[in-house]
Amino acid sequence: MPSHRNENLSKVYIQDFVLEGFGGGLETQTLLFTLFLALYMVTLLGNILMIIIITLDARLHSPMYFFLKNLSFVDLCYSSVIAPNALANFFSSSKVITFAGCATQFFFFSLLASTECFLLGVMAYDRFMAICNPLHYPITMCQSTCTRLVLGAYCGGCLNSVVQTSFTFHLSFCSSNSINHFFCDVPPLLQIACGNTAINELLLFGICGLIIVGVTFVILISYGYITVTILRMRSGTGRRKIFSTCGSHMTAVTLFFGTLFVMYAQPGAIESMEQGKVISVFYTLVIPMLNPLIYSLRNKDVKEAVQRLGQIHRAM
Repeated sequence: MPSHRNENLSKVYIQDFVLEGFGGGLETQTLLFTLFLALYMVTLLGNILMIIIITLDARLHSPMYFFLKNLSFVDLCYSSVIAPNALANFFSSSKVITFAGCATQFFFFSLLASTECFLLGVMAYDRFMAICNPLHYPITMCQSTCTRLVLGAYCGGCLNSVVQTSFTFHLSFCSSNSINHFFCDVPPLLQIACGNTAINELLLFGICGLIIVGVTFVILISYGYITVTILRMRSGTGRRKIFSTCGSHMTAVTLFFGTLFVMYAQPGAIESMEQGKVISVFYTLVIPMLNPLIYSLRNKDVKEAVQRLGQIHRAM
């Protein structure tokens, strides 16, 4: 993709953008609206239930579930930044979003996506400490440490978001204000920008690539040590329990990082907007919907907590 545009193109002060979304007639739009609505409703229900279960059940008040509750909160907010506006635009004739609204949507999208990356790395580190250093685990992963790790994840996400938002929305935009996407994101915005966008592309690939590769490295190192520890165990029951817990986390990591890498951390991603829309549906709606299912269906503690809450509800 060319890293600059014709400087002589007419420049205008863009006050509004138009989110083109997905093409197709009324039937296609209705089908997509139904799909988006179903995904969003399941995402809301699953993540809210996960937060309630972990909060109410004292047996789940451990570092692992503290991080899982924060992951559910991030997924809940993450999908809510994108889905409501996308749903409204399916049957809207204008599909307009203001410049400020676009910048705000992108800021929170970038903040929450980056935070989720860091949280997944923190969760891998937590499993490493719990399995490989069980005697030191209660001291190392105390409440204050867990809180600092979560705050660090949010701060890292906020820093990335501030940089990406500042550089993207200080660009001059050409006479076209149509964004070829269903939400405000860097790649489609760079396509309608005037002037040199090389720095923006470098930031997009550089920072996102650094976050993805860095966190992936932490996860792989953590699970490398975990695998060695598991293989040394004599108890088959202990092995199965650890594999179940760690398998859930690795499934979530693979889905999330895989889609982000395809979209942001490889050259040529900016030009594939039609493919990008489909990929974006996965990491903005499908993965936040799947995470509660992945962690609950494969987690004995969560399933038992659901049963206990059900028994309490029936007793009332």
